[in-house]
Amino acid sequence: MRSSPGARNSITDVAGVLVGHCQAVDAEVTLGTGAATGCTVVRVPGGATASVDVRGGGPGTRETDLLDPANTVRQLNAVLLTGGSAYGLAAADGVMRWSEEQGEGIPMDPADASRVVPIVPGAVIFDLPVGDWGIRPDADFGYRAAEAASTEFARGTAGAGVGARAGALKGGIGSASVVLADGPGAGVTVGAVIVANPVGSVVDPRTGLPWGAGTDGPDFFGLRPGTPQEIAALVALPVKSMVLNTTIGVVATDAALDPAGCRRMAATAHDGLARAIRPVHSPLDGDTLFALSTGAREVAPTALPAAFPADLLLLDQLCTAAAVVVERAIVDAVLSATSIAGIPAYHDLFPR
Repeated sequence: MRSSPGARNSITDVAGVLVGHCQAVDAEVTLGTGAATGCTVVRVPGGATASVDVRGGGPGTRETDLLDPANTVRQLNAVLLTGGSAYGLAAADGVMRWSEEQGEGIPMDPADASRVVPIVPGAVIFDLPVGDWGIRPDADFGYRAAEAASTEFARGTAGAGVGARAGALKGGIGSASVVLADGPGAGVTVGAVIVANPVGSVVDPRTGLPWGAGTDGPDFFGLRPGTPQEIAALVALPVKSMVLNTTIGVVATDAALDPAGCRRMAATAHDGLARAIRPVHSPLDGDTLFALSTGAREVAPTALPAAFPADLLLLDQLCTAAAVVVERAIVDAVLSATSIAGIPAYHDLFPR
Protein backbone atom coordinates (compact mmCIF):
# COMPACT_ATOMS: atom_id res chain seq x y z
CA MET A 1 0.00 0.00 0.00
CA ARG A 2 1.51 3.30 -1.09
CA SER A 3 0.38 6.25 1.00
CA SER A 4 1.56 9.41 2.70
CA PRO A 5 0.50 11.17 5.92
CA GLY A 6 -2.31 13.70 5.58
CA ALA A 7 -1.69 17.43 5.93
CA ARG A 8 -2.13 17.34 9.73
CA ASN A 9 -1.26 13.65 10.20
CA SER A 10 -4.51 13.57 12.14
CA ILE A 11 -7.94 12.00 12.04
CA THR A 12 -9.27 15.45 11.15
CA ASP A 13 -7.63 15.08 7.73
CA VAL A 14 -10.76 13.03 7.03
CA ALA A 15 -13.23 15.59 5.71
CA GLY A 16 -16.09 16.16 8.14
CA VAL A 17 -14.35 14.89 11.30
CA LEU A 18 -13.70 17.23 14.25
CA VAL A 19 -12.10 16.54 17.65
CA GLY A 20 -12.47 18.43 20.93
CA HIS A 21 -11.14 17.99 24.47
CA CYS A 22 -12.18 18.98 27.95
CA GLN A 23 -9.95 18.24 30.91
CA ALA A 24 -9.26 19.10 34.52
CA VAL A 25 -5.60 19.11 35.54
CA ASP A 26 -4.29 20.66 38.74
CA ALA A 27 -0.75 22.02 38.99
CA GLU A 28 0.10 19.55 41.76
CA VAL A 29 -1.21 16.06 41.04
CA THR A 30 -0.33 12.81 42.77
CA LEU A 31 -1.65 9.29 42.65
CA GLY A 32 -4.67 10.08 44.80
CA THR A 33 -4.87 13.87 44.97
CA GLY A 34 -5.72 16.66 42.55
CA ALA A 35 -7.62 16.73 39.27
CA ALA A 36 -6.19 14.67 36.40
CA THR A 37 -8.83 13.47 33.98
CA GLY A 38 -10.69 14.48 30.85
CA CYS A 39 -12.68 13.46 27.83
CA THR A 40 -12.42 13.72 24.06
CA VAL A 41 -15.27 13.99 21.58
CA VAL A 42 -15.03 13.01 17.92
CA ARG A 43 -17.82 14.89 16.20
CA VAL A 44 -19.14 14.40 12.66
CA PRO A 45 -21.59 17.19 11.71
CA GLY A 46 -24.37 15.70 9.65
CA GLY A 47 -23.67 12.18 10.90
CA ALA A 48 -21.55 9.26 9.74
CA THR A 49 -22.06 5.57 9.09
CA ALA A 50 -20.33 3.62 11.84
CA SER A 51 -19.68 0.38 13.67
CA VAL A 52 -17.50 -0.83 16.56
CA ASP A 53 -15.30 -3.74 17.59
CA VAL A 54 -14.73 -4.54 21.29
CA ARG A 55 -11.82 -6.90 22.05
CA GLY A 56 -10.70 -6.31 25.63
CA GLY A 57 -11.94 -8.38 28.56
CA GLY A 58 -13.14 -5.45 30.66
CA PRO A 59 -14.88 -2.87 28.44
CA GLY A 60 -16.78 0.18 29.62
CA THR A 61 -19.04 1.31 26.79
CA ARG A 62 -22.29 3.02 25.80
CA GLU A 63 -24.52 2.42 22.75
CA THR A 64 -22.21 -0.17 21.18
CA ASP A 65 -25.06 -2.64 20.53
CA LEU A 66 -26.72 0.04 18.41
CA LEU A 67 -23.72 -0.10 16.03
CA ASP A 68 -24.16 -3.77 15.16
CA PRO A 69 -24.66 -3.80 11.36
CA ALA A 70 -27.75 -6.00 11.88
CA ASN A 71 -29.51 -3.28 13.85
CA THR A 72 -31.68 -0.42 12.63
CA VAL A 73 -29.81 2.84 13.20
CA ARG A 74 -27.02 3.26 10.66
CA GLN A 75 -25.39 6.53 11.71
CA LEU A 76 -23.89 8.30 14.70
CA ASN A 77 -23.33 12.00 15.43
CA ALA A 78 -20.36 11.84 17.80
CA VAL A 79 -18.18 9.42 19.74
CA LEU A 80 -17.14 9.99 23.34
CA LEU A 81 -13.71 8.81 24.51
CA THR A 82 -13.36 9.47 28.21
CA GLY A 83 -11.53 8.93 31.44
CA GLY A 84 -13.33 8.23 34.69
CA SER A 85 -14.11 4.56 34.14
CA ALA A 86 -17.86 3.83 34.04
CA TYR A 87 -18.55 7.15 35.81
CA GLY A 88 -17.13 8.97 32.80
CA LEU A 89 -19.89 7.70 30.54
CA ALA A 90 -22.01 10.48 32.05
CA ALA A 91 -20.09 12.88 29.79
CA ALA A 92 -22.07 11.51 26.83
CA ASP A 93 -25.17 13.23 28.23
CA GLY A 94 -23.44 16.57 27.71
CA VAL A 95 -22.49 15.66 24.15
CA MET A 96 -26.12 14.80 23.50
CA ARG A 97 -27.27 18.08 25.01
CA TRP A 98 -24.89 20.11 22.84
CA SER A 99 -25.84 18.11 19.74
CA GLU A 100 -29.57 18.59 20.39
CA GLU A 101 -29.07 22.34 20.72
CA GLN A 102 -27.40 22.31 17.30
CA GLY A 103 -30.13 20.19 15.72
CA GLU A 104 -27.72 17.27 15.29
CA GLY A 105 -29.35 13.85 15.55
CA ILE A 106 -31.98 11.60 14.04
CA PRO A 107 -34.95 13.81 13.05
CA MET A 108 -38.04 12.38 14.74
CA ASP A 109 -40.76 14.90 13.80
CA PRO A 110 -41.13 16.24 10.23
CA ALA A 111 -43.07 19.20 11.62
CA ASP A 112 -40.45 20.19 14.22
CA ALA A 113 -36.76 20.13 13.24
CA SER A 114 -35.70 20.62 16.86
CA ARG A 115 -36.96 17.16 17.78
CA VAL A 116 -33.88 15.05 17.22
CA VAL A 117 -32.20 12.16 19.01
CA PRO A 118 -28.38 12.44 18.86
CA ILE A 119 -26.55 9.12 18.63
CA VAL A 120 -23.44 9.30 20.83
CA PRO A 121 -21.69 5.98 21.56
CA GLY A 122 -18.77 6.04 23.95
CA ALA A 123 -15.99 4.11 25.64
CA VAL A 124 -13.94 4.70 28.79
CA ILE A 125 -10.48 4.14 30.15
CA PHE A 126 -9.75 3.40 33.80
CA ASP A 127 -7.73 6.36 35.14
CA LEU A 128 -9.32 6.86 38.57
CA PRO A 129 -6.14 6.30 40.67
CA VAL A 130 -4.35 9.15 38.83
CA GLY A 131 -5.41 12.21 40.82
CA ASP A 132 -8.43 12.26 43.09
CA TRP A 133 -10.66 9.21 42.66
CA GLY A 134 -13.78 11.36 42.97
CA ILE A 135 -12.91 13.77 40.13
CA ARG A 136 -14.08 12.38 36.81
CA PRO A 137 -15.72 13.67 33.62
CA ASP A 138 -19.41 14.54 33.83
CA ALA A 139 -22.01 15.95 31.44
CA ASP A 140 -20.44 19.42 31.52
CA PHE A 141 -17.12 17.93 30.36
CA GLY A 142 -18.86 16.30 27.41
CA TYR A 143 -20.70 19.49 26.50
CA ARG A 144 -17.50 21.57 26.52
CA ALA A 145 -15.55 18.96 24.54
CA ALA A 146 -18.26 18.84 21.86
CA GLU A 147 -18.31 22.64 21.73
CA ALA A 148 -14.52 22.75 21.38
CA ALA A 149 -14.38 20.27 18.49
CA SER A 150 -12.15 21.51 15.68
CA THR A 151 -9.70 20.32 13.07
CA GLU A 152 -6.85 21.16 15.48
CA PHE A 153 -6.53 19.51 18.89
CA ALA A 154 -3.84 18.78 21.47
CA ARG A 155 -2.11 15.41 21.72
CA GLY A 156 -0.37 13.60 24.53
CA THR A 157 -1.53 14.54 28.04
CA ALA A 158 -4.83 16.05 26.91
CA GLY A 159 -8.51 15.20 26.90
CA ALA A 160 -9.16 11.54 27.63
CA GLY A 161 -5.40 10.98 27.66
CA VAL A 162 -4.73 13.14 30.75
CA GLY A 163 -4.79 10.25 33.21
CA ALA A 164 -3.68 7.53 30.80
CA ARG A 165 -0.76 5.24 31.59
CA ALA A 166 0.85 3.03 28.96
CA GLY A 167 2.42 0.19 30.88
CA ALA A 168 5.03 1.78 33.15
CA LEU A 169 5.09 5.03 31.16
CA LYS A 170 2.74 7.98 30.78
CA GLY A 171 0.14 7.27 28.13
CA GLY A 172 -1.98 9.81 26.32
CA ILE A 173 -3.92 10.56 23.17
CA GLY A 174 -2.43 10.44 19.69
CA SER A 175 -3.51 10.66 16.09
CA ALA A 176 -2.34 9.82 12.57
CA SER A 177 -3.63 9.73 9.00
CA VAL A 178 -2.75 8.44 5.57
CA VAL A 179 -3.86 9.37 2.05
CA LEU A 180 -3.90 6.37 -0.28
CA ALA A 181 -1.78 6.86 -3.38
CA ASP A 182 -2.98 4.10 -5.70
CA GLY A 183 -5.46 1.30 -6.21
CA PRO A 184 -9.24 1.68 -6.07
CA GLY A 185 -8.92 3.94 -3.02
CA ALA A 186 -6.47 6.43 -4.56
CA GLY A 187 -7.06 9.81 -2.90
CA VAL A 188 -9.02 8.35 0.03
CA THR A 189 -8.01 9.40 3.56
CA VAL A 190 -7.96 7.16 6.64
CA GLY A 191 -7.24 8.54 10.11
CA ALA A 192 -7.28 7.48 13.74
CA VAL A 193 -7.33 9.02 17.20
CA ILE A 194 -6.32 6.69 20.03
CA VAL A 195 -6.23 6.96 23.83
CA ALA A 196 -3.36 4.70 24.94
CA ASN A 197 -3.88 3.34 28.47
CA PRO A 198 -2.87 -0.34 28.23
CA VAL A 199 -1.60 -2.63 30.97
CA GLY A 200 0.84 -3.93 28.35
CA SER A 201 4.16 -2.41 27.37
CA VAL A 202 4.48 0.10 24.53
CA VAL A 203 8.30 0.02 24.42
CA ASP A 204 10.71 -2.76 23.45
CA PRO A 205 12.92 -3.29 26.55
CA ARG A 206 15.79 -4.47 24.34
CA THR A 207 16.08 -1.28 22.29
CA GLY A 208 14.08 1.40 24.08
CA LEU A 209 12.08 2.00 20.88
CA PRO A 210 8.27 1.93 20.85
CA TRP A 211 6.91 -1.38 19.61
CA GLY A 212 4.79 0.62 17.18
CA ALA A 213 7.88 2.02 15.46
CA GLY A 214 8.62 -1.43 14.10
CA THR A 215 6.58 -1.17 10.92
CA ASP A 216 7.79 2.24 9.75
CA GLY A 217 11.20 2.21 11.44
CA PRO A 218 12.58 4.63 14.06
CA ASP A 219 13.67 7.22 11.49
CA PHE A 220 10.03 7.78 10.51
CA PHE A 221 9.39 9.08 14.05
CA GLY A 222 12.78 10.75 14.52
CA LEU A 223 13.82 8.20 17.14
CA ARG A 224 17.05 6.46 18.07
CA PRO A 225 17.74 3.30 20.07
CA GLY A 226 18.27 3.88 23.78
CA THR A 227 21.65 3.81 25.45
CA PRO A 228 22.38 0.97 27.90
CA GLN A 229 21.83 3.41 30.78
CA GLU A 230 18.47 4.60 29.39
CA ILE A 231 17.27 1.06 28.79
CA ALA A 232 18.30 0.05 32.29
CA ALA A 233 16.25 2.93 33.71
CA LEU A 234 13.24 1.76 31.68
CA VAL A 235 13.55 -1.85 32.82
CA ALA A 236 13.84 -0.70 36.46
CA LEU A 237 10.43 1.02 36.39
CA PRO A 238 7.73 -0.72 38.43
CA VAL A 239 5.21 -2.72 36.45
CA LYS A 240 1.79 -1.09 36.07
CA SER A 241 -0.33 -2.57 38.86
CA MET A 242 -3.82 -1.33 37.96
CA VAL A 243 -6.42 -4.07 37.57
CA LEU A 244 -8.29 -2.12 34.88
CA ASN A 245 -6.75 -0.25 31.94
CA THR A 246 -7.94 -0.06 28.29
CA THR A 247 -7.02 1.49 24.93
CA ILE A 248 -9.87 3.11 23.00
CA GLY A 249 -10.21 5.13 19.83
CA VAL A 250 -11.85 5.99 16.54
CA VAL A 251 -10.81 5.18 12.98
CA ALA A 252 -12.40 7.22 10.19
CA THR A 253 -12.41 7.40 6.41
CA ASP A 254 -13.99 9.69 3.84
CA ALA A 255 -14.72 6.72 1.56
CA ALA A 256 -18.35 5.64 1.50
CA LEU A 257 -18.88 2.42 3.49
CA ASP A 258 -21.94 0.61 4.81
CA PRO A 259 -22.11 -0.52 8.48
CA ALA A 260 -20.71 -3.95 7.61
CA GLY A 261 -17.69 -2.33 5.95
CA CYS A 262 -17.19 -0.12 9.00
CA ARG A 263 -17.34 -3.19 11.23
CA ARG A 264 -14.63 -4.89 9.18
CA MET A 265 -12.45 -1.77 9.30
CA ALA A 266 -12.87 -1.56 13.09
CA ALA A 267 -11.90 -5.21 13.47
CA THR A 268 -8.77 -4.87 11.35
CA ALA A 269 -7.78 -1.65 13.09
CA HIS A 270 -7.13 -3.76 16.19
CA ASP A 271 -4.11 -5.17 14.34
CA GLY A 272 -2.53 -1.76 14.94
CA LEU A 273 -3.02 -2.21 18.68
CA ALA A 274 -1.35 -5.62 18.51
CA ARG A 275 1.69 -4.14 16.76
CA ALA A 276 2.15 -1.32 19.27
CA ILE A 277 1.14 -2.90 22.63
CA ARG A 278 2.36 -6.16 24.18
CA PRO A 279 0.26 -7.87 25.41
CA VAL A 280 -2.99 -6.45 24.07
CA HIS A 281 -6.69 -7.42 24.47
CA SER A 282 -5.97 -8.79 27.93
CA PRO A 283 -8.59 -9.57 30.61
CA LEU A 284 -7.39 -6.33 32.26
CA ASP A 285 -8.15 -4.13 29.20
CA GLY A 286 -11.42 -3.06 27.60
CA ASP A 287 -9.95 -2.31 24.18
CA THR A 288 -12.63 -0.74 21.97
CA LEU A 289 -12.32 0.80 18.50
CA PHE A 290 -15.07 2.63 16.63
CA ALA A 291 -14.95 2.99 12.85
CA LEU A 292 -16.87 5.57 10.86
CA SER A 293 -17.35 6.66 7.28
CA THR A 294 -18.29 10.21 6.39
CA GLY A 295 -19.07 9.19 2.81
CA ALA A 296 -17.56 12.43 1.50
CA ARG A 297 -15.73 10.55 -1.29
CA GLU A 298 -17.55 8.13 -3.58
CA VAL A 299 -15.32 5.44 -5.02
CA ALA A 300 -16.26 3.68 -8.24
CA PRO A 301 -17.07 -0.01 -7.71
CA THR A 302 -14.67 -2.65 -8.98
CA ALA A 303 -15.84 -5.34 -11.38
CA LEU A 304 -15.86 -8.57 -9.38
CA PRO A 305 -17.81 -11.84 -9.43
CA ALA A 306 -21.35 -11.37 -8.14
CA ALA A 307 -20.53 -13.36 -5.00
CA PHE A 308 -18.30 -10.51 -3.76
CA PRO A 309 -19.25 -6.99 -2.65
CA ALA A 310 -18.37 -4.31 -5.20
CA ASP A 311 -16.23 -2.41 -2.68
CA LEU A 312 -14.17 -5.46 -1.63
CA LEU A 313 -10.80 -4.23 -2.98
CA LEU A 314 -11.40 -0.76 -1.56
CA LEU A 315 -12.26 -2.25 1.82
CA ASP A 316 -9.06 -4.29 1.75
CA GLN A 317 -7.05 -1.09 1.30
CA LEU A 318 -8.97 0.69 4.04
CA CYS A 319 -8.43 -2.16 6.49
CA THR A 320 -4.68 -2.18 5.82
CA ALA A 321 -4.55 1.59 6.30
CA ALA A 322 -6.63 1.44 9.49
CA ALA A 323 -4.08 -0.81 11.18
CA VAL A 324 -1.25 1.50 10.11
CA VAL A 325 -2.83 4.70 11.44
CA VAL A 326 -3.79 3.05 14.74
CA GLU A 327 -0.21 1.83 15.22
CA ARG A 328 1.19 5.29 14.43
CA ALA A 329 -1.38 7.02 16.65
CA ILE A 330 -0.29 4.95 19.65
CA VAL A 331 3.33 5.94 19.04
CA ASP A 332 2.19 9.57 18.73
CA ALA A 333 0.32 9.30 22.04
CA VAL A 334 3.39 7.95 23.84
CA LEU A 335 5.86 10.40 22.28
CA SER A 336 3.57 13.41 22.87
CA ALA A 337 2.78 12.58 26.50
CA THR A 338 4.21 14.61 29.37
CA SER A 339 4.64 13.42 32.92
CA ILE A 340 2.06 14.01 35.63
CA ALA A 341 1.65 12.48 39.10
CA GLY A 342 5.22 11.19 38.95
CA ILE A 343 4.49 8.90 36.00
CA PRO A 344 7.50 9.19 33.68
CA ALA A 345 6.97 10.09 30.03
CA TYR A 346 8.90 8.41 27.23
CA HIS A 347 11.08 11.44 26.54
CA ASP A 348 11.99 11.70 30.23
CA LEU A 349 13.82 8.40 29.80
CA PHE A 350 14.87 8.79 26.17
CA PRO A 351 15.55 12.49 25.49
CA ARG A 352 15.26 13.61 21.88
